[in-house]
Formats: sequence, C-alpha cells, structure tokens
Amino acid sequence: MKEQLEQLLAEAIGQLKAQGTLPDDLPVNIKLDRPRDKSHGDFATNLALMLAKPAKSNPRQLAEAIIEAIPENTLLAKTDIAGPGFINFTISQDQLKDQLGAMFSSDRLNVDVADNSETIVIDYSSPNLAKEMHVGHLRSAIIGDAVSRVSEFLGHKVIRQNHVGDWGTQFGMLLAYMEALDNQSAEYELSNLETFYKAAKQRFDESEEFADRARQLVVKLQSGDEYCLKLWNQFIDVSLSHCQDVYDRLGVKLTRDDVMAESAYNDKLPGVIEHLREKGLLTEDQGAQCVFLDEFKGKEDEPLPIIVQKKGGGYLYATTDLAAIEYRQKVLGGDHLMYFVDARQSLHFDQIFTLARKAGFVEGDIKLDHYGFGTVMGKDGKPYKSRDGGVTKLADLLDEAERRALELLQQKTTDLTEDEQKRVAEVVGISSVKYADLSKNRTSDYIFDWDHMLTFEGNTAPYLLYAFTRVNSIFYRLGETGFDESADFILDDERELALANQLVRFNEVLVQVQNKAMPHFLCGYLFDLAGRFSSFYEACPILNQEDEALRNSRLKLARLTANVLKQGLDLLGIPTLEKM
Repeated sequence: MKEQLEQLLAEAIGQLKAQGTLPDDLPVNIKLDRPRDKSHGDFATNLALMLAKPAKSNPRQLAEAIIEAIPENTLLAKTDIAGPGFINFTISQDQLKDQLGAMFSSDRLNVDVADNSETIVIDYSSPNLAKEMHVGHLRSAIIGDAVSRVSEFLGHKVIRQNHVGDWGTQFGMLLAYMEALDNQSAEYELSNLETFYKAAKQRFDESEEFADRARQLVVKLQSGDEYCLKLWNQFIDVSLSHCQDVYDRLGVKLTRDDVMAESAYNDKLPGVIEHLREKGLLTEDQGAQCVFLDEFKGKEDEPLPIIVQKKGGGYLYATTDLAAIEYRQKVLGGDHLMYFVDARQSLHFDQIFTLARKAGFVEGDIKLDHYGFGTVMGKDGKPYKSRDGGVTKLADLLDEAERRALELLQQKTTDLTEDEQKRVAEVVGISSVKYADLSKNRTSDYIFDWDHMLTFEGNTAPYLLYAFTRVNSIFYRLGETGFDESADFILDDERELALANQLVRFNEVLVQVQNKAMPHFLCGYLFDLAGRFSSFYEACPILNQEDEALRNSRLKLARLTANVLKQGLDLLGIPTLEKM
C-alpha cells in the first residue's frame, strides 16, 4: 500500500509540475510516515512543507493542490490536512481487506520478491580462531544472520562469508605449545581453547627458548612447511568445531562451507602489492609499503597511511581485505558487499572501500557497506565481563541463559514434563539473549541485563514466544471443527481494524530491515503486533462469538497473526514453541 500511495503522490507532483504550480526541475523526495496518533490516518507526509519554500507557496495551499492532483483511485478512503501543512491519508477498508486476503492465502504472507534481485555477499561473525568465541562476537553473528535471512526471504541471492582469523604471529605461539605437548595432553587441553591460549601465552612470556621456537614456526608456517601445516590444520579444525557448536546453539545459519579464512587469500597477497605498485599507489615509509589517500587526513592534516606490507615483508588486515573484496565481486559475483563488523573499524573500512575502487579491485556500481554496531555493556557501563572480570565465553553465556530460563519456568505453574521444560528453557534462554540484542538499534551500545531480557513483560523474547503460543492455543481449543477460511474479513471494531493495519505492514517492515540492516525494526513491529492482538483478543470474542461470519473473520485474523509472528521470529533466527 505504501508503494501504491507513493506512486499516486508521484503522479500528483508530475501534474503540478506540468501545470507550473511546481518548478519542473524541482527534485522531490516523497517520504511517507506512520502517524503516531492513529486517529490521523494510516500514513502522513510533510511533502507540502518541504516543497513550499522552493515553490514559493503557502504550505497549506500547496497541500490542498497536491490532494486535488491525486488521481482517482480505490486506495484512499480519506485525505485531510493537519497543522501547517501535513497531509494525512486513510486507506480504504476494501484495500485493507484485499491485502489481508492476499496475505492469508499466501505461503509467504504476500511478501513481494525484489524486482531487482541482487547477489549479496555478507561478511559476519568472523572470529579469531586463536581463542573461543566470546560475548564480543555475539552481535556480528546474530545481526548478520538476521539480515541475511531477511534478504533471502525478499528474493536476493545471499552468500555468507565467515572471514575467520587463522593466520598470523600468534599461531606460531600456539603451534609451539601443541608441539611441546604429547598427543593425549594436546587433545585434552584443546577441549578448552581459552585455557590452551593462556597456557601458550604464559610459556611465550616466560621462556625465551619457547618464544624463539614460536617465531620459527610462524616463518615455517607461512612458507608452507608440511609439519607446521599439519599442526596448524589440527588446531584450526578444533577451533572451527568450537565455533560451529556455538553457531548451532545460537541458530545462526553459518556452516563450515561458509568459512573463507584469512589464510585462503595468502597466495593472492603478493599480487595485491604488485597491483598497487602498478597503479602507482604504493609509497615506502620507514621500510613499510603504504598507500596514502588524500581523502583521509590525521589531526595535523597529514594523510593517514594504509599499511599493506610490513618492513619485514608480512601482510596486514588491509592486504587481506583487498584480496577478499576482489574475490567477492569477481569470483562470487557480488552486487552488494555487506560487512557486519564492530563500529570501531569504520575508518578501516572507509579506507579499504575507497582504495578498492581507486585501485580497481572492484569495478562498476557495486555497493560496499560496513554496518557497524555498538558494544555489549555491563551494568557498570563498561564492556560486559564475566564474574571474575575476564572476557565471557559465548558458550558459557548461553549455558547461563538456559539455566536462568529453566529457573524462570519452574517458578510458573505448568503442565510441561521435565524434558519439555528443558527444551523450552533452551529456546527461551538463547532466544532471550538474541532478542535483547536484536531489539536494540544496531548502532548503539546496550546494557546486558538478565533481569530485563528474561521476563514475560515488555519487548522481550519470552513475551513474544508466549504471545505466539497464546494465539495458537485458540486453534488447539477449536480442534477439528475448523472454520471457513474463505470467509470475508469484517473490521467493524476498532481493535480489529488496528490489528489488520499492523498485519499488512509486514512487507514494508522487512524491506526497511533489508535496506537499513536494522533488525530492531522487525522486533518493534512484532512487539506492536503482539500488543494489538492482545487488545483485540480481550475485546473481541472469538470462539464464543455467536455470529458465524464474525467468528470466521476473527479466526482468520488470529491465524494470520500466528503466521506473521512465526515467520517474523524465524527471520530473526528465533524458533517458536507450541506450548510454554
């Protein structure tokens, strides 16, 4: 409906330009919002206010002219002007019912498939394999996963890339420690990567002999030494298994096949340097090979370097990222490269994207976007830590989430068996951690608060999961009686109308999520949907409704609500439960 209304407004503006009411060369950005006060209509625009000054017109008079120029249509029931020149639109009930009917009869809820489908390469999670995944890896994994799910649902081809860190000097230290252990000890210690890393680091700091051996192994590894590669592959395999266990528990759709590690580009890095040299972009600075771009200046107005090769010949993240960008466009065929990486890396990606275009690592109108995100904070306002002050392993965080969820369920009266309670606790616990993150604006820091996320009140996963089971319970009680699914929708009560208006926004919200890479738009929509259903359920009898036509209509609204909640939560990577 939003797109149809935008088209009508575009036609109205075109007519006003043809009449000379608006300058023919005036650029027009048609923006529609949902009014906060629903009594004002379904959509609103400040178009007349924005165009009044360049058109040298009174805003209210221009608003009247815009309304007059809107072509005859069956979409709008009412159009009026508010305040200094806002235009409010009310959609006709016939249009609303047609939309509901199309959603109800569609397996995909009548969500449009993108007209111009793109190949989107999404870089997310990307942990360092030297250690186990920790709480700092949470946001990239689940935000990137939600956006990839929504993008696929909208008809885009999504290629996931897990750019894991598996190369570099720290791996010499880890290989030296593996070498020092016998097979049985190595296998035991590798079961806890965090302990393994700390033990290796301690040996590195305390023993010069061990440190020298670690440095030797780095050189051998990077030279392709067979013995070092064997040790390295053992370590990487264990590390990736740890990661996959976490992904599976989180319900993130990354697999081993999506891993494209730093080491995969190792053979291409000399070619990156040579290409930059041929383009005349390299400058030697204190023995290192650098690129200086005029677009990036420091405090003293000096160009900031992009170091692509260290004095000793080693490569850096910038070199690998340039190789990866070229691979993602020219081999994978990416039209849009999306990077879900900590906001603190924004300068790095700005530089890399600019250099990639300037040097020709990417060509054409490919889109390159870094979607930064804030930090997970503790209640003390500092980055979230474990009770002992260390970095919290993600696996431990999920264990605690499940334990707390089970305690919460056990406090409630329930007919669930012990096994069912454990299964529900798994879903509720992990979903609570995910939803608490996804429901926050991606660009903001947020406070990690167990008490807030594990409650059945407010915008939380337990609230939405319970809302779904509540809707579904209507159909359990209905049993095999069924209802007439071909019945007409009746929207006489204001609560029915409010629920219907929220349901038909689903398509619009998914497009917003994909365009802005902001999953919290979908979270807010689902929370509002659950709230409107609750108001509808309390005010409008369903199973006890004696009027058969009204009963069928309300059952259709309930079924559609359940379907949208289920699909919406699935796109966030959250499974629904049949009962809680």
